[in-house]
Amino acid sequence: MEYIKSDKSGECIFCDLRPELDRDHLVLHRGQHVFVLLNRYPYSAGHLLVAPYAHGACLEELELEVRSDLMARIADGARVLKHAYRCDGLNIGANVGTASGAGYPDHLHFHIVPRWSGDTNFMTVVGETSVIPQHVERIFDELVAGFQELSAS
Repeated sequence: MEYIKSDKSGECIFCDLRPELDRDHLVLHRGQHVFVLLNRYPYSAGHLLVAPYAHGACLEELELEVRSDLMARIADGARVLKHAYRCDGLNIGANVGTASGAGYPDHLHFHIVPRWSGDTNFMTVVGETSVIPQHVERIFDELVAGFQELSAS
């Protein structure tokens, strides 16, 4: 609920992320055209956001190489989450446009949400509760190591 009520006016949150502040902004990995970060307001532990550096509201506004890198980083995020958290499944998707529920409709980004059999599903959204058993900074440390391993291979 904190996110929903927060002020979202001003600069684009995805365009404003300077590399020297990656840890503060929870950026886990930077690729050629795309970066991966932890969602500060997650639905579950490890909820990732994958966004291009290019400011665009939808896929068709992005160049082919950016779209290709976007899909590759989404696959990397899925791989890291499956390895780190042994999740049973993933929700992967984007809300394009305000009618779809996009909180930041002007900068396309994908969500990767780890899921476990019997988890709380939509409880965190509707019930204004947090069921995340780990602190976001500890999750960051675990997942950044996973992306570093992927980059090294």
